[in-house]
Amino acid sequence: MARRVVVIGQGYVGLPLAVRAAEVGFDVVGIDIDEHRVKLLNAGESYIDDIGDARLQAVSGRGTFRASFDFADAAGFDVCVITVPTPLLGDQPDLACVGAAAEAIAPHIRPGSIVVLESTSYPGTTEEMLRPLLEAGSGLLARDGFHLGFSPERIDPGNPHWSFDNTPKVVSGIGPAALAAITEFYAALVQTVVPVSTPRTAELTKLLENTFRAVNIALVNELATVARDLGTDIWEAVGAASSKPFGFLPFTPGPGVGGHCLPIDPRYLSWQVERVTGAPLRMVELADEVNRAMPMHVINRLAAGLAARGRTLCGSRVLLLGLAYKRNSSDLRESPAMEIAHDLFELGVAVHVVEPIAHPDTIPAEFSLVRLDAAEARAADAVLVLTDHDCFDYELVAREAAYVFDTRNRCQGPSVELL
Repeated sequence: MARRVVVIGQGYVGLPLAVRAAEVGFDVVGIDIDEHRVKLLNAGESYIDDIGDARLQAVSGRGTFRASFDFADAAGFDVCVITVPTPLLGDQPDLACVGAAAEAIAPHIRPGSIVVLESTSYPGTTEEMLRPLLEAGSGLLARDGFHLGFSPERIDPGNPHWSFDNTPKVVSGIGPAALAAITEFYAALVQTVVPVSTPRTAELTKLLENTFRAVNIALVNELATVARDLGTDIWEAVGAASSKPFGFLPFTPGPGVGGHCLPIDPRYLSWQVERVTGAPLRMVELADEVNRAMPMHVINRLAAGLAARGRTLCGSRVLLLGLAYKRNSSDLRESPAMEIAHDLFELGVAVHVVEPIAHPDTIPAEFSLVRLDAAEARAADAVLVLTDHDCFDYELVAREAAYVFDTRNRCQGPSVELL
């Protein structure tokens, strides 16, 4: 069994994987080009919600994990897992980080080495883009000289029930030997491994999972924009529909979608489908359009609520609860709450923010970062609930605030208006 593991990228995906591999006894080097991150990790300080300092310090103290920004420290690896960002550049996938990681790691590939891509991308990335770079840089061929495959990440930051080790792991490889080697590696890390026939299938699996969520969220988001006109309550309807034991899965509306996955991954799929077939994925593109329109819908609803109370957006003081893209997380990536906050600021709103989970250094200076208390709630012309962290005192908000616009259905009372 392979012993030396290199994980390229020490973010929300790479660090949990690296720490887990170190916990089960692998010799792990976590490589990241951010020198500040590397220094924090080697000092035993984690910046990821799901990896506490004590857990990081335990593997560092045993000598099974260390961080580095030097790819020379990848020499002699048995397994390399690539977990670097794959953002969008305009409307097209940006695989520059994947390419850079491949070129840096290729000279260290030896016969029998395992390389796995976990960064989300379109079907064909592993074989069409990654494979040629690794083969050119190593002088070896995938399948005959080294093992190459794709395993989609399934990290859900802040989820107390599903962690890296108990979430089933889809794996793939180019050829039976690669699939067997990659399956054996991940079986040492997680409880359940799900092999599939090809990297393309594994790549599509990841995009299918996130596109499924994006489309269904778009459905309830669009219904939320018209439910009041129909004289009904979308939240009550979703709750009632959830009582059906078959044929329905509950999704709730909100101010938009955030994180790396939902705003970006479906667009990777749509881009590749149109490139290959010449036809768009109409449902995916429509869902993206609906979800991207939600922040402005929230602002328009807030403006209407203020107008009904004799106020305008410009000059109002608005207290925002939460800037992270999801509950109980510090992750601000692609957060619709951040978009709303910036737009409100540009419209002349005095933006006050309560965000106790994200690091204060990540909050833009134009926003007043405050604590949630009765005085702040009373001083606001409106309280806007954007991220429903469990630590917020929603009873206090509903009791003290003159007007609450709640996009997450956490407040109740005569001053509360729901999305």
